[in-house]
Amino acid sequence: MMKRVFALVLLFATASTLGGQQPDPQCAPGSTLNANYYTSDACQKAVDLFKYMAPQLGVSLTGGNAILGTGGTVGGLGHARFELRANGLWGSVPNVQKVPPQAGPYQSSTYTTKTQILGLPAASAEIGIFKGLSLPLTSVGGIDALVTATYIPDVTADQVSVHATSGNLKWGYGARLGLLQESLLVPGVSVTWMRRDLPTINVSGTVPTGNGTQTTRQVNNLSEKTTAWRLVASKSLVLFKLAAGFGQDKYESNADVNATVNFSGIFSGSRTPFNISQNLTRTTYFGEASMNFLLFRLTGEIGRVTGGSIPTFNKFDTPADNGRLYGSVGLTVDFPPF
Repeated sequence: MMKRVFALVLLFATASTLGGQQPDPQCAPGSTLNANYYTSDACQKAVDLFKYMAPQLGVSLTGGNAILGTGGTVGGLGHARFELRANGLWGSVPNVQKVPPQAGPYQSSTYTTKTQILGLPAASAEIGIFKGLSLPLTSVGGIDALVTATYIPDVTADQVSVHATSGNLKWGYGARLGLLQESLLVPGVSVTWMRRDLPTINVSGTVPTGNGTQTTRQVNNLSEKTTAWRLVASKSLVLFKLAAGFGQDKYESNADVNATVNFSGIFSGSRTPFNISQNLTRTTYFGEASMNFLLFRLTGEIGRVTGGSIPTFNKFDTPADNGRLYGSVGLTVDFPPF
């Protein structure tokens, strides 16, 4: 089930930046009965579906805190943290098979959506670079390097295929600047910056829509790039640890897209491939609770991301720029452990 949802998300995970609720000029039907005319509605619906899913994929990449349950640096050279986590988004997926494209110029339709948890696993490491300057009860100015890895499997499910063109693993990077180092009386406070991207992938999928109609979408050279900064505070309470923070995400999506339609007895053919892209900025805030064990820490996180404007020509019962809840669960190991 999750593989099918994941493939659907990737198939619709790019967008075109438009002003207002106007159709994309790349989907214009033209003035003659040719491929552009008959694929116009399928093209516009594909663009709006891309726009709808793109920010959800971005949140699945970024999550909240750069390293769950942490607000301070690791303590300089010779110290590190390692984390395995899963990010989950309370997303919504359009019921695409209930709104078949028409053989002709674009027309605005209304999509219903279904709630679906969307997510990606990730592994991260935080490596101490500079301990910081010592002050009474704390230290300031510590610097850590952050490294993360995101894995995308090749998937073939429900007439959708996903293939990573240059490897299934993508590395990310960032840094943490310690504003206050946590001590018995002082919370840990820091600022982090992270860059996380998806591996470049090709996606193709066929959607039967009834009445002899069939739409095949191809998304080639799909890239999803994200940057995120966070201001985070944390405090240990013996067996437990609390953390909270806020920040901003930027999502950049780009792909080459083609749509092929088969309207029985009317038209069968493809539209000329075209490039679409999106730049979107959103605000996020989150809270975390951790349980400290002897050799590791288990953390749960919940947050919300809001902001940005995503106008679409077609309509959705849950708007594309709707605020989204997300959550993360992860295991963190400190080195040295004590």
